[in-house]
Amino acid sequence: MSTMSLHTLTLTALCFLWLGPSSGRSSASAPDLQEPPKKIAVVGAGIGGTAAAFYLRQEFGAGVKIDVFESGDVGGPLATVRIGDHEYETGGLMIHPLNLHMKHFVEKLGIPPRREVSSKMAIFDGKELTFEESDWFIINFLRMLWRYGFNMLRMQMWVESILDKFMRIYQYQQYGYSFSSVEKLLHAMGGDSFLTLMNQTLEETMRSEGFSQIFLNDVVAPITRVNYGQSVRIHGFAGASSLAGADSGQWAVDGGNKKVCSGLLYNSKSVLIPARVTSISVKVRPSKSGTTTSYYEVSYVGESGSAHSLYDIVVIATPLHQGKSDITFSGFSPPIPSHYPGRYHQTVSTLVHGLLNMSYLGTTEPPSDFTVSDVLTTDCKGSLIHRLTSLDPVHIPDGYKRPPASHAKVWRVSSLQPLSQEDLQNMFLSWDSVSETRMAYPAYRPPHRRTPPFILHNRLYYLSAVEWAASTMEMSAISGRNVALLAHHRWHSQVDKIDQEDLHTRLRGEL
Repeated sequence: MSTMSLHTLTLTALCFLWLGPSSGRSSASAPDLQEPPKKIAVVGAGIGGTAAAFYLRQEFGAGVKIDVFESGDVGGPLATVRIGDHEYETGGLMIHPLNLHMKHFVEKLGIPPRREVSSKMAIFDGKELTFEESDWFIINFLRMLWRYGFNMLRMQMWVESILDKFMRIYQYQQYGYSFSSVEKLLHAMGGDSFLTLMNQTLEETMRSEGFSQIFLNDVVAPITRVNYGQSVRIHGFAGASSLAGADSGQWAVDGGNKKVCSGLLYNSKSVLIPARVTSISVKVRPSKSGTTTSYYEVSYVGESGSAHSLYDIVVIATPLHQGKSDITFSGFSPPIPSHYPGRYHQTVSTLVHGLLNMSYLGTTEPPSDFTVSDVLTTDCKGSLIHRLTSLDPVHIPDGYKRPPASHAKVWRVSSLQPLSQEDLQNMFLSWDSVSETRMAYPAYRPPHRRTPPFILHNRLYYLSAVEWAASTMEMSAISGRNVALLAHHRWHSQVDKIDQEDLHTRLRGEL
């Protein structure tokens, strides 16, 4: 989406790149550490769970056994589907150029980025296209300037200022700092301003910054609908993460973004256990020294039936919310709830291989001339879809050129509800393949209730709590590293690296 690009990469952001996670962090010296754990369990093999396994291996070394439980496919929401001769992405499409963990993963795993295919964007108000991107940057710029003044440029600057603060987390993690709650992690990034973003709607925040309502309705709302299927009334932090997704330089993984998850699993030398975890209980056993030691018993159901295993550390990388999890917890004092408060918002992604009905978009433009690949929609009453995207294969073959709308091709329709036969007939002249995927994101309505903690018990961690700030691949990866650092520091009683925000003071002292 080059029209809505945040082109400028500031000096502040660049300064953090050298501190990115490309090299391993040196943990405390060996004599200061007690024996490492013998067994660690990770529940969930999405990007968060596999990133946690990767960083747990980095923190605890080769001796620990890491089991990763997954009842579905590795990658979780990151998935592909085969249509005809090619595979297409059904989950997260693009990765931000400043997502340093994701960049590190593909470099470490030797996975190439997907070949780029130029794209154009349009905005649809439910009746007609209110904006259609030109091939010429100057024309797009003048159109935006005429309709919205300098709102677009100011939005780029505003999002950039938030990204500058966001980038601080890489420096904290590079030096081994970890945080016990989402709120403390956000405060380390952006101070009180990030916590304020969590308690205001994006609309309130941007209006207070002087953005016009027409700009919010016509430009900002379509972007938030693209990412979370929700309006500008989501909280400001999730909203800012949506707007950052409109940056230039977005990229994807060749062969599908899910390859990062399987690669991390392999690199971490973890054992994949294809099973559904049903319960976690705490067990106390005497040790050789006469003291007692606690373990976690993980009970699970796989193809061969029910089983259970004992672990020193457990990381939960799947949402503990109603309708999302049925894991029960027993033997804990105080008790751990099976479900935390908060509602998830369903969106439906439908992949259709067919011939688009141009009249649905209210345009008389010949299909052979319509080369728009991404149609965003405004938040209007009765609006059926959030986004209509012309998908390219996850592997771009040599000589590939995206076909115009006059050809049958794969379209991805994002909507609140499943598409009916009538909906398909309105949108497509013909089709021969329909594939539906349901996804869910937290309902980001402020005021923000306190997020679940990262630490559920002494050595039991909840990685997915971070979703209530923003649900992105990079936020899950950041949480994976944070939980691995937390687990390491708490195992070795290194409290000076937990919930500290004095990194810059320490660095100045060392200089």
